[in-house]
Amino acid sequence: MNQQYSLRLEKIEEALGAALPEIPGASWMARSFTGFTGKVPLDLVKTLTIPGRDLLDRGGKRWRPLLMTLVCEALGGGDSAIPLTPLVEFPHNASLIHDDIEDNSDERRGKPAVHLLYGMDTAINAGSFLYFLPLSCVDRWEASPERKNMVYAVWAEYLRRLHLGQGMDIAWHRDFSSLPKIEEYMEMCRLKTGVLARMAAVLGVYIAGNSSGTRNSADERDLGENLGRGAESLGVGFQILDDVKNLTTGNPGKKRGDDIVEGKKSLPILLYLHQQKDRVDFVSRCFSAAREKGARADEVEELISALEGAGVIEEARQHGLGLIDAGEKVFGDDLAKAIPEENEARKLLSGFVGLLL
Repeated sequence: MNQQYSLRLEKIEEALGAALPEIPGASWMARSFTGFTGKVPLDLVKTLTIPGRDLLDRGGKRWRPLLMTLVCEALGGGDSAIPLTPLVEFPHNASLIHDDIEDNSDERRGKPAVHLLYGMDTAINAGSFLYFLPLSCVDRWEASPERKNMVYAVWAEYLRRLHLGQGMDIAWHRDFSSLPKIEEYMEMCRLKTGVLARMAAVLGVYIAGNSSGTRNSADERDLGENLGRGAESLGVGFQILDDVKNLTTGNPGKKRGDDIVEGKKSLPILLYLHQQKDRVDFVSRCFSAAREKGARADEVEELISALEGAGVIEEARQHGLGLIDAGEKVFGDDLAKAIPEENEARKLLSGFVGLLL
């Protein structure tokens, strides 16, 4: 990895660690629970923090906070976004904890799912806490009340969208017989997956605006909207490629075909069923068997073979790559208007996609 990316990622890891330390102490309690004067035994505090810390320590690409940091830096904000990167990384990890509970998954990032290690009740509570914890970073941010309110509003709006998208996904995978339209599926992806990438770009713009002394001008809003749209396209494209990988090589830390076990109506499945509507019963049978027997069920490979034979896995892959290309174009066009070509962060944004593929 390019050293310039690595240096920024190291700073991001430090910010995440400060916001959610391995051992919460008095200073962290004071920052995270402003005004709270009671005393809580450390062992009880750990039930709230350790599950999320465990998941963070397992790794992850951290591409959303990196995107947020580079956008801010490119627009003249320096590294002022770094202390606020938990706003995009913690909700992502919170959604993974809840996602694994809702999907009855047994593995995440190469280890048992958080709810299996710590219990369902602790995992639900710790996951929910991760959504709200990063707001304490905004509380400490040296910005005007107006600028803080802009960030709070973006966080609240986009977190509502995330949960709407998750609700759509749950409804579909609980009902094997449901067949969403492709455009409905894409809207779900924009809400559930693309929204945190969009939030990263928008927050990068607004945080940079605080450093450069600008206010909520029409130009700032337009730039945030345009870059957010491009980032959302990147996020959805990466998700589709992840879904393709699940059906081919398998995702790191998960088993090949796990999405079939979960009954996930990913893009390859939907393309297949819209092409061959007489195969609904076949897909339902494979989903049911996989849920009962796990990823080693013969029906998992049977369904993957059918998808490969129909060409829909490759079709989905090309669709994902098209969305990534579209996102790159938005970033290239809008940043070219706003930022000098020699700007280092702009150059790093230009190579950002290659870092992830």
